[in-house]
Amino acid sequence: MSILLAEILGTMILIICGNGVVANAVLKGTKGNGSGWIEITTSWALGVFLGVIIAGPYSGAHLNPAVTVALATTGGISWAVVPEYLAGEMIGAMLGAFFVWVVYKDHFKITDDEEGKLACFCTGPAIRNTFSNLTSEIIGTFVLIFVIFYIAGPSINLGIEGSTEAVIGLGSIGAIPVAFTVWVIGLALGGTTGYAINPARDLGPRLMHAILPVKGSSDWSYSWIPIVGPIIGALIASFLYMAIK
Repeated sequence: MSILLAEILGTMILIICGNGVVANAVLKGTKGNGSGWIEITTSWALGVFLGVIIAGPYSGAHLNPAVTVALATTGGISWAVVPEYLAGEMIGAMLGAFFVWVVYKDHFKITDDEEGKLACFCTGPAIRNTFSNLTSEIIGTFVLIFVIFYIAGPSINLGIEGSTEAVIGLGSIGAIPVAFTVWVIGLALGGTTGYAINPARDLGPRLMHAILPVKGSSDWSYSWIPIVGPIIGALIASFLYMAIK
């Protein structure tokens, strides 16, 4: 398992769970049609949990270019490996979107709402206002990255003179704090833009929407906001963290 493969698989699972729940809630004739925002935010959070379980031991499970840029900025990883992370995240996001389309293909065919179908791939604003939409993505990503910096693994000080702390591994449940963070961001801040907070999560599936036989505009005029906003938010969080530290 390489960094590239880990990020591909982890991000793919994230998108399958995240875009999949949107398709279940939005598309015509599904069992979950009309289920709403609580279901959507919960599945996105659990998708993060599953993705981190898979990729965590091998790549650190960034699953998000904003996380990769933040960690490179603060020295957590070398800039030399950033392209490998970004490639994995983009490929994984595109694959995840493709598999969601495969699962819900029949429902895409009978759904007339082109905006709803686009939402099964990428984000869009509830009220289109460039400054407000960009600000929403900046703040949402800032919260995500700043909290990630402070997520610490457990340790026990044995109290023996000259000894170091004993670190206890949490295994898969170590992914829970990140999942909770994504969940609360969706619940609290996601109503304005759909909280991309992840350039690959938006751009990869948007490309698949343009490629696959799904009718409707891919809304490229908006597409730069869920790319630029998360990167700005990640950089602000990184610089603040370094200043405080």
